[in-house]
Amino acid sequence: MSYAATVYLGIGSNVDRERHVLAALNALAERYELIGVSSVYESESVGFDGSPFYNMVVGIRTEESIATLSRFLKALEVENGRRPGMPKFSPRTLDLDILTYDDRVGVIDGVELPRGEILTNAFVLRPLAEIAPAVLHPEKKVAYQQLWAEYTGDQKLWPIPFRWQGRAISPRP
Repeated sequence: MSYAATVYLGIGSNVDRERHVLAALNALAERYELIGVSSVYESESVGFDGSPFYNMVVGIRTEESIATLSRFLKALEVENGRRPGMPKFSPRTLDLDILTYDDRVGVIDGVELPRGEILTNAFVLRPLAEIAPAVLHPEKKVAYQQLWAEYTGDQKLWPIPFRWQGRAISPRP
């Protein structure tokens, strides 16, 4: 019998944002069991002067290894116009990040788990706290809802109206 991991993924785009976020949602829903979809948040660019981003977090269940999942996400980014080797702080057609993979900790198959941005970026922590409020951060052992309540950063973000598969997914009631 195989084991399905619970994984949280970050989705971001600041180039043709709606099209690329929808493409990511559709591809993920086709391949994985979605267990949570956050609101879509608009936020200012962090680390560079660029167009605002759309960001969200989705939860999936998968039997794929971290390496296989990572390869799929990188291929999906490229399929959506992302050019490998671009500077870290630059415009993105699509940015897909593995935030957590169950309670795994460390660098596994080249993926940092849990992803450090969870604790430093509002555009990651707020949507994660929205869909997984009681889930504990694998290292801190504190619920995401509590981590968000204690967040002191000054990043600005706001939920925006967003529709997927014919229904409003954002903002959440």
